Amino acid sequence: MHFFQGLEQDLQSNPPCHPRAVPYSVTQDCLTRNGYNEAKCTKLVDALYECCQAFYERNGDNAVTASCPKPNLLRLKMEQRRKGIQ
Repeated sequence: MHFFQGLEQDLQSNPPCHPRAVPYSVTQDCLTRNGYNEAKCTKLVDALYECCQAFYERNGDNAVTASCPKPNLLRLKMEQRRKGIQ
C-alpha cells in the first residue's frame, strides 16, 4: 500500500507529517497483529520517522506536530532501529 505523496508534500500538510501518521490505524493494526513488533511494520514506521526527522531538521527541536514523537524520542527510536533493537 502507498499512502504517502512525497516528503515535501507531507511536510507541508497540516499538521506536518500527518499523511504518514494517518494510516496510524493501519500501522496500529499491523502492530497489534504482530505483537507490537515494529520490525513487522517497518515500511509504515520508517516512512513516518523519515518525515518527522526532516520536520525537526527543518524547524528545530522546539517545533511541534501532533504527528511525530518528540525529537529526543524520535532520535532514540531511529538509533535503535539502525542497531536492530526493537
